[in-house]
Parts: sequence; structure tokens; C-alpha cells
Amino acid sequence: MSHHADPIVTDPEFAPFWSAIHERLCSGVEPGQIATLKVKNLSQVAVAELRSWLDTTTRRRRDRSAVVANGSTISLPLRELLAVLDISPQDLAPLAEKATGRPVVNRAAARKEAAGLRQDLWTFAAKQLPGLPGLVGRMRAAGVGDDESSVRQSIIALAAAVSRLPAHPPVSLPKLAHDCAGDPHHFDLNTLNGARLVTAVAELSGRSEPSRPDHVRAMLADIGILADRLSSTVLLHNVKVAGDGVLDRRLRDSPTPVPVHLLDLTLHPPTFAPQVLTVVENPSVLEAALAADAGLPLACTSGHLRGVDHALLQLVHDQGVALRYAGDLDPDGRHVAAYIAEHYGAELIAMDTETITEADGEPVLYQEHDAILRRILSPP
Repeated sequence: MSHHADPIVTDPEFAPFWSAIHERLCSGVEPGQIATLKVKNLSQVAVAELRSWLDTTTRRRRDRSAVVANGSTISLPLRELLAVLDISPQDLAPLAEKATGRPVVNRAAARKEAAGLRQDLWTFAAKQLPGLPGLVGRMRAAGVGDDESSVRQSIIALAAAVSRLPAHPPVSLPKLAHDCAGDPHHFDLNTLNGARLVTAVAELSGRSEPSRPDHVRAMLADIGILADRLSSTVLLHNVKVAGDGVLDRRLRDSPTPVPVHLLDLTLHPPTFAPQVLTVVENPSVLEAALAADAGLPLACTSGHLRGVDHALLQLVHDQGVALRYAGDLDPDGRHVAAYIAEHYGAELIAMDTETITEADGEPVLYQEHDAILRRILSPP
């Protein structure tokens, strides 16, 4: 290598030149195959230097330069330049790395290798999940990104779970996740792995994949997976019942709000007496009802609807109980309210313009506001 190499490697005027070489090498082109190099935004100083090396007396006489400018891009014969500077094509990669501070990585080869690894992954998935072509297809369409190892572990855990289904006796979702993935939260239903398990169970069962949380849990229970039966509750207060079952007696005998599990609603569903049930979003409303000694029947779903909330609302709807709903006057609260009104026939209360006006027109109102509490706790 001649003494010309080091100055142009360290000269900032030639930084665009080395960036262009770095890009070509990373694209997968062999150094010796680059005949012409295009460089953008090269300074006039660097262009003049290149011309001093490349333009022969003959070229000057014919008024032609080896370095051709087209706007902000110049083209030059790289092989000739390397010969003039006594630089071997094999030296281009280390020089480009030194000049740019970045390693030369053959992206074409890397893409080919990644494609091969992904094909191996989906072949592995098809073998591990032979009865679930739909799930494998969805996973493949979603792509892997840089998380091939995580997807492979997900496939292994899914295969282990599917091999245990249907489960006799039934197993809790966290127990299944622990035994198949070493993590009791691996199949939590609000995670991607949980969604994949639901898709797998639906495909195995030949059913359409449900969207409502209670329907998801019912489908899982049918195949022996028990999800969230005890981990989430809905609060019932002053709710009138007409039956004599386990939950009926608890509701009838308790002077304070009763936490009701999904297991309660599915195993010992109560028989509701005729009444107007007011469903609210926040437990603070029940606290206000206790403080005011309000006797109206109340239920609290605590925000976004979960499986236990849907189970209660469906039970109330199926038994013909009149239903009112009040939520926070924010985007999430209005969304939940609209859903309950549409799917369960609830009358919306304390969520109208009159309530906002009474609360001095505040744009976002929460149920703790006195204007909302007065409307909710007033007898229907």
C-alpha cells in the first residue's frame, strides 16, 4: 500500500468517498468488482485532488476528466484510482472500516442467512404444531424481526401446552404456563403468547376465535384450562335476589359490598329479583353509597370490562333485569359505556350534557365528582 492511503483515510474531505465505498461493500459487491464509484456531496477540494491523481495529460488535452460531476454526485473509475494509489482491492474493507468507524457487513449474505434461519424456524413450527396450520400461518405472517429465539421458545411452550389438552382434571392457566414455559405469566391472556394459546385452542376445537373475555374463558374452560376464575372480581351491593343458591344467600345476607368471582357466576349463578341495577365504574361510588346509606342496587366493574364483568352483565341481561350504567366522562369511560348500552341494553346515566353543565362544564369528569354522584345515587 502506498503512502497515499493513510491521508485520504483520515482526511474529512474524503469522508463521503469512504461512505460510498462502505455502502457498496455492505451491499455484497466484491471489492475487485467495483469498476465505477458514485459519490454524493464530495467537496471541491476532494474532487480536485482526485482529478490530480486520475486526469492524464491526454485527458487534459482532450478537455475530459476521469472524475465526472452530475449535480451533487460525482463518478470516478475506482480501479484506476486504486492502481494510482497502490491500494489493493482486498485493502478496501479494512480501510473503509477505519475511515467510517463502522464494520463492513455483507447485508445480502446476512439477509440470505436470516431467510434460511426463518425457513428453519417455520419448518420447526410446523413439526411442533402439526395440527395448527392456521396458527403457524398467522405467526409466520406476523414475522420474526430480531426475536427469532423468543418465537422459537413460544413455539416450544405452545407445543407442550397443546400436548396436554384437553386437560383432565382441569388446570389453571398459570399452572399450565409454569409447567410448559417455566413462567406462570407466560400465557397471560393480555399477552401475545396468551393470544397464541387462544388461537391454538380455537383451531383445535374447530371454533371461531372469540373476542369477548368471558367467551374466551368459557372456551378455555371447555378444554380444561381455567383462566381468571378467582383473580378478578365484580362488587355487588344491595342487589336483590330471588333464589336460594350459595351466591344468592351471600348477597342476601351481606350488608356490605360482596366481591363475586367468575367462578361464583358460572358455578353458582344467582337468580336476580326484579329491580333496576346500576352498574358503575369505580369502587368509590360504592363507598359514597355506604356513606349516604343509599339503598339502590349497585354493581362495580372497575373500568375496562373483564371476563367476570361480561359474565355478570350477560346474566343480568338474560334474566331481564333493568340495567343502568354510569362511567367516567373521559374517552375510555365513554367507550365502555357505549359498548354496554349496545350489547346489554343499559340506560346510560350521569354521562349527558346536563351532568356536564351541572359540573360547571368541565371537559373530563370522574365519578367522584359531586354532580355525578348525586345523579347516580338518586333513586331511578
